[in-house]
Amino acid sequence: MREITYREALREGLREEMKRDETVFLLGEDIAEFGGTYKVTQGLLEEFGPARVRNTPISEAAIVGAALGAALLGMRPVAEIMYIDFSTIAIDQIANQIAKVRYMFGGKARASLVIRTQGGAGRSSAAQHAQSLEAWYSHIPGLKVVMPSTPYDVKGLIKSSIRDDNPILFIEHKLLYNEKGPVPEEEYLIPIGKADIKREGKDVTIVATSRMVLRALKAAQALTEDGVEAEVVDPRTLVPLDEETILQSIKKTGRLLIVHEASKRCGFGAEIAALASEKAFYDLDAPIKRVAAANTPVPFAPKMESFVIPDERAIIKGVRELLG
Repeated sequence: MREITYREALREGLREEMKRDETVFLLGEDIAEFGGTYKVTQGLLEEFGPARVRNTPISEAAIVGAALGAALLGMRPVAEIMYIDFSTIAIDQIANQIAKVRYMFGGKARASLVIRTQGGAGRSSAAQHAQSLEAWYSHIPGLKVVMPSTPYDVKGLIKSSIRDDNPILFIEHKLLYNEKGPVPEEEYLIPIGKADIKREGKDVTIVATSRMVLRALKAAQALTEDGVEAEVVDPRTLVPLDEETILQSIKKTGRLLIVHEASKRCGFGAEIAALASEKAFYDLDAPIKRVAAANTPVPFAPKMESFVIPDERAIIKGVRELLG
């Protein structure tokens, strides 16, 4: 099977859905001629024209508001917000309008739109360009939240997200765009709400999200030298969450380590920990443990940034502590 980058897989998914459905169009800052900040939409303007690949003013509120208006009139917009940090400027549109409209109109109004954005650290982008805010949006009823970690997942999930009749926050990671992985040439979809076991194991369950999935896999490989076989579970979508896959893994291993890049306090890992304590308490042989970023704004200095974001050593340390 061919190997392509996360960026290429995402672009393929967008292109295929735009070819399949004329109601799909893209809008965002610098996504047309420039191809977007991370070049995901490069070449789509030439293929589909300015009516379907639309540059917008530098106004996140306008981008998201326009996407909602278009969705209410039957279109399937894919809006790009350059950084998840900037989505806070559109929080009213997202939390109070997009997430509520289908419910408030009894299902008669359809907000079928995708908000693509990217979060996370790793490029010394500093505190206003490196946050992980997925827990914020997971807390809002009416929104679906998707966080793919691999090229295969990002293509299958962007296609499913565009076809979904509910609003979706689609969170990418700035350090995943150049990651390569196997992606079939034939069409495929990945169901929203279905986790993936990225690595099977019997000694400990590691539930990781986004870029932390890659770090968890490296940590799991290193742990084999100690005779430890870690199972790595990637939820892929936070809302809806595939509880069954996580609970079955805990039942098999008896231990749970949760890894995410967001700050530990009130991060999404707390929700997974609550799930495990409520529904798998008697399957656990050790206390639940979380490995996450420090409760601090992301530093600009590369060494300090690396210090506050979990790495393979932190994951390995967490597993060893769980195993005593």
